[in-house]
Amino acid sequence: MKDMNLTSDVEGKTIGFISFRFAGMDGVTLETQKWADVFEDWGFRCVYMAGELDTPEESSFLVEETHFKHPVIKEIYNSCFDNTCRPRETTGLLHRYRKILKDRIHEFIEKYNVDILVPENSLTIPLNIPLGLAITEVIAETGIKTIAHHHDFFWERKRFLHNCVWDYFNSCYPPHLDSIQHVVINSSAQNQLALRTGIAATLIPNVMNFEEPPSVIDEYNKDVRRDLGIDKDELLILQPTRVVKRKGIEHAIELTARLGRKAALVISHASGDEGYEYQQRVKEYARILNVNALFVDDIINEERGVTRDGRKIYSLQDIYPHADLITYPSVFEGFGNAFLEAIYFKRPLMVNNYSIYFFDIKPKGFDVIEMDDFISSDTVKQTCELLQDKERVHRMTEKNYRLGLKHFSYHVLELKLQHILTSFWGQKYC
Repeated sequence: MKDMNLTSDVEGKTIGFISFRFAGMDGVTLETQKWADVFEDWGFRCVYMAGELDTPEESSFLVEETHFKHPVIKEIYNSCFDNTCRPRETTGLLHRYRKILKDRIHEFIEKYNVDILVPENSLTIPLNIPLGLAITEVIAETGIKTIAHHHDFFWERKRFLHNCVWDYFNSCYPPHLDSIQHVVINSSAQNQLALRTGIAATLIPNVMNFEEPPSVIDEYNKDVRRDLGIDKDELLILQPTRVVKRKGIEHAIELTARLGRKAALVISHASGDEGYEYQQRVKEYARILNVNALFVDDIINEERGVTRDGRKIYSLQDIYPHADLITYPSVFEGFGNAFLEAIYFKRPLMVNNYSIYFFDIKPKGFDVIEMDDFISSDTVKQTCELLQDKERVHRMTEKNYRLGLKHFSYHVLELKLQHILTSFWGQKYC
């Protein structure tokens, strides 16, 4: 897929990604890596600044104050969203760390000779307001070419609407500056950004590398079922998400309970930074419905490995080929990485008709089992019939893969990014 003319033109140029973290399996980290794959294929060098990094050491610029888990950043955050009138001390602390982060961003740009800055969700979600202010000021003062990649806007989350920092929201989330090309991942965000700020954004959906076939069961991952404690005659139903309320995992539990078959629901990720109260509710609900719910984040990571007690660590890609069904009953998603992953690994899928799916994904013609905010008898009936019809599963998953290749592939990402590069540097970058 390389464009040799493009590769020769970008030789020596550097893309600088900046966010709270580039580590683990969260959506921002995963999409950043996909963008980096395309940029590096063209000949760019990619470097990363964040408060947590599992990127190559020679390309990593660790700044602890960038992370939303940094103790002072957490203190600032709590004050900003616990008050309606901002304490003077909070303002002082916020600007103190804005200056610290601003100096480090300048250092990052100078150290790696960054040509294009790519803030990943850090001008969108106000988890680290000093960072948002710092990035905005650096862009305003240097005019550095910037692609602001927005995954979730603050107005989409109720918890951000009670605050004492509307002045910062209006200036930085996101900033309206000439050198910034804004990118959103769904049409609703594109519309809302234009309505609220007057900013026109490019829509680049989340993607998968559909051009390359998915991995299959091999010598390493052939024991997944055994290691998860799932019997050969037991369905493996995979919920490939974090345990957070908007994922609607209780619906996956209910569906599993109502199938009338021996089945295990495998929940791949931990709750992360959003607390454990919902996870406890999910566990209790599974007990009530007598569902074998397996929380296996201790042996699923972004890469294969070994735990301290000698057990295999699997990647999520190792689990998908073993799944009989993927459940994705989310109430809200910025896009839906798990949807694309299920399509990519050719697995049948039950999905809630959440708004972004309804407007941006469903019209493409994907063949899935749908629910509308609750598990109906029809949802259960469709799922049971599908799981007993291997030929239909094959037709469904092959069709979905072709549609994924057409609409959500790396080729789509390449075309969109080339358009942005053309706006920066001219016709030779097409």
